[in-house]
Amino acid sequence: MSLEIEEGTFVLLAGPSGSGKSTVLRAFAGLVPDFHGGVFGGRVLLDGRDLRDVGRRELARSVGIVFQDPEKQLVMTTVERELCFGLENIGLPSTVIARRVAEGAEFLGLTPYLRTPTAELSGGLKQKTVLAAVLVMQPRVLLLDEPTSQLDPAAADEFLSLVRRLNQEYGLTVILSEQRLDRCYHLADRVAVMEAGRVVIDAPPREAAKLALNAGLPYVPAVTRLLAAVNGRHPLTVAEGRRELLRTVAGGHAGQAQGARTDPADLAVEASRVRYAYPRGAAAVTDLSLAVPAGAITTVVGPNGAGKSTLLKLLAGLLKPDGGRIRIFGRDRGTLNKAGLAAGVAYLAQNPNDYLFRDTVAEELGFTLRALGRSGPVADVLAACGLSDLAGVNPRDLSAGERQRVALASLLVAGPSLILLDEPTRGVDQPAKDTLGRLLDRLCRQDGKSVLLVTHDVDFAAEWAAKVVFMAGGRVLAAGTPAEVLGDSLFYSPQVARLFRGVAEVTTFSAARAWMAQAGAGHG
Repeated sequence: MSLEIEEGTFVLLAGPSGSGKSTVLRAFAGLVPDFHGGVFGGRVLLDGRDLRDVGRRELARSVGIVFQDPEKQLVMTTVERELCFGLENIGLPSTVIARRVAEGAEFLGLTPYLRTPTAELSGGLKQKTVLAAVLVMQPRVLLLDEPTSQLDPAAADEFLSLVRRLNQEYGLTVILSEQRLDRCYHLADRVAVMEAGRVVIDAPPREAAKLALNAGLPYVPAVTRLLAAVNGRHPLTVAEGRRELLRTVAGGHAGQAQGARTDPADLAVEASRVRYAYPRGAAAVTDLSLAVPAGAITTVVGPNGAGKSTLLKLLAGLLKPDGGRIRIFGRDRGTLNKAGLAAGVAYLAQNPNDYLFRDTVAEELGFTLRALGRSGPVADVLAACGLSDLAGVNPRDLSAGERQRVALASLLVAGPSLILLDEPTRGVDQPAKDTLGRLLDRLCRQDGKSVLLVTHDVDFAAEWAAKVVFMAGGRVLAAGTPAEVLGDSLFYSPQVARLFRGVAEVTTFSAARAWMAQAGAGHG
């Protein structure tokens, strides 16, 4: 792989999970092979100097990197100490440190959390803390590996706007690896698409989108995928897409709403007036009431710190509510012992690494079955999750997206009735998201499973959920079909819904394609 990046350029790395994007960023940060090991060939040059000849202190001032998993990067006990850590290590005066910490915390909305223990932060707040700790170092080169994967849509847009501003106004070189291309594709000066460890496309965004679609690669924004097939143009933003859409259906009509999935009568989960506060912390869940239909996918969306992950832990039995009542398939959760919960409820937390400790992928699934004293179709679950070719691979050698699928498979093999998933699409490419959506949909429709998942991926929620729940401040503020909850939302509306606003009541990519086909036929 060869790649040259001029100073002050904003480069987007796109491509499937496992294509080598994270490894490239680690090489650019001087971590490959010195920290991660392995066999290394070729050279990485910074200002014409081999990185191996650049001292660690100088490198820390010049290049900053944010990893996919914020837990791997947090080393101090509070947010404030985390932001101070790097600055203290390069020997800056205390007055400079205080000013940079204050600015960094304010930029990312962390000022109220400066004294908060990092262990008590939500996944999104941990990611913000890591981002701030790197930005306060004021590096010349900023390497970002899925930096918005745990941020809510508003926070993600705010952060990427800040990064673009740093790039444009301060000349910061940015190399960003991202799977949610809708929010960042148009910001880049160049897009480099990777496959199997090589750069297969390297071009400005519009040209890169055209080349990718011609090659059958899905690594472009949804609006581009949708409209390029209709009129051969390649809009990169909703604004460009709306202009093309209105030309395509000029003089047309407002479309019909897509058919909404109906909620089943039976409930998998009933929560009534539930409350929970962490020790020494503010209330995470306050007066929460929720109904989760059986045999369907329900998604929970909302801002960071809304209590979404805490809700899943309460349902999984990892936390005990301070008040209220939780019923699972009609039984009071308090009457279910741990063995009963483990047999019927599967919970996948945000960090899949917590689930992986065997030597091969197949052994991970086998361990789950042995722990429950069961036998099960390991090969079938591996195939359903697209992991058959990785059965003999050590999970720690896989990409973040692949590890996410392995962790999920290790739970599904037990055949749980209720599946609780916390950010299952984090770091996952579009084809893998589609595979996950089809898998969960099949589990619900054919096997009668019930799925409750927390996500910041509103496009995934709109495409696959029968019901969407919006949480904020520890409470449920809205619940209904994807169109009802997400269709006219300001920040949580899918890109397709924004594209069709005022034209048709469409919130999913599949519905948009069907509508476009019908509208095209109607206009000759």
